[in-house]
Amino acid sequence: MYYYIKTFGCQMNENDSGLISTLLKSNGYLPCATPDAADIIIVNTCCVRQSAENRALGFIGSLKSLKEARPELIIAVCGCMSQQSDTAEILQKKYRQVGIITGTFATALLPQYIEDYATTGQRIIDIEARYDHKEIGNICPEPNEQQAYRAQVNINFGCNNFCSYCIVPYVRGRERSRDPQEIINQISCLAACGVKEVQLLGQNVNSYGKDMPEAGWDFARLLEQINQITGIERIRYMTSHPRDFNRRLAETIAALPKVCRHFHLPVQSGCDRLLTLMNRGYTTKAYLDKLAMIRQLTPDAAVTSDIIVGFPGETEEDFQQTLGFIQQARFDAVYTFIYSQRSGTKAAEMPHQISAEIKNLRLQQLMAVQNPISLARNEELVGTVQEIMVDGISKNNTVMMSGRTSGNKIVVFPKSEGLKAGDLVKISITAAGTWNLSGAISENIDS
Repeated sequence: MYYYIKTFGCQMNENDSGLISTLLKSNGYLPCATPDAADIIIVNTCCVRQSAENRALGFIGSLKSLKEARPELIIAVCGCMSQQSDTAEILQKKYRQVGIITGTFATALLPQYIEDYATTGQRIIDIEARYDHKEIGNICPEPNEQQAYRAQVNINFGCNNFCSYCIVPYVRGRERSRDPQEIINQISCLAACGVKEVQLLGQNVNSYGKDMPEAGWDFARLLEQINQITGIERIRYMTSHPRDFNRRLAETIAALPKVCRHFHLPVQSGCDRLLTLMNRGYTTKAYLDKLAMIRQLTPDAAVTSDIIVGFPGETEEDFQQTLGFIQQARFDAVYTFIYSQRSGTKAAEMPHQISAEIKNLRLQQLMAVQNPISLARNEELVGTVQEIMVDGISKNNTVMMSGRTSGNKIVVFPKSEGLKAGDLVKISITAAGTWNLSGAISENIDS
């Protein structure tokens, strides 16, 4: 039987889909490229933003005709969106073509549910929250065929922060850390398969180990152990919560050569009043102090962040404070998001919701402030030599190649015979744009 997976949402979802694929292959199923060719269609959903949820529902709706033409077709919906009881009920009532509905806790059970549904034809719904540590992340994934040199590994699941705008704790559950030896074994397995760069995933990687204090593990110690794995050249991680980022972690990262010099530390707002309403657990001063610590310990680091515009009650004065904060912080890049009202979160019930018109205007204003800063930060690298991990042929120019610095900046350079994805190469940076760098090969350091 052939399966097709459609993924919506973040890197956690992308990683989950890869693990689902590994699970299905181990149970004898084969992947295919289109829904039309599949015997099983799995839709891995996201509910962090309304747009992602709408796209997922639109795709699920489009599968009705396929199911009518082929009644034996199995359609399963999993992930964050279906973990919500109200959405699961909508799927059950309005999308009769869906035979299996599972939440984030039951993903590892999909092969069994597919077999059961194929045998009985009876709809299966499982959105129960489980804390038995039988997570899908405990499966050792196959390296991605398109990026065999790079892999993602979950180190913890769930979130305890309850930011007032965020649905994640309600659909991913409370924090639970994976056993450190399982993580190390999994990464060692990936390294033996040729993986050179590993990205550690968690809703808050900085809180790793907090739920098992007796074991004496934290994120810094985990990084130290992974840094010793032969074959791994680069270690990345996301997401990192500012509240749990401390000096021990900063000093550990500065001392470990394989941990990339890229800190993605989402601030979300540059206004203390809004940070309190968001339940972020820090002030702008505390954040800037940590930013100064990072730049003092790791002067060559690139620092990026997230900003939400249009949070309920955001006044023009609040927004101007955020613009001033951005000018002070001088991030290498900022990922900007328009606040999305999510049912079930505290922010959804707050008064003074902001209109779409004002949100869009503020988004444009924020980008107008940040983009020149991003360009200036990139221009500081012109004339330097940067170590790049090659990604392959540039998507925009077939005579060029592209790769990423340790600071996660994209670099485009002339194609070179014998150079392949995953190789490390030194590039002399000759020009800078807002979104990427250009250069020429200086020295090949790994092939």
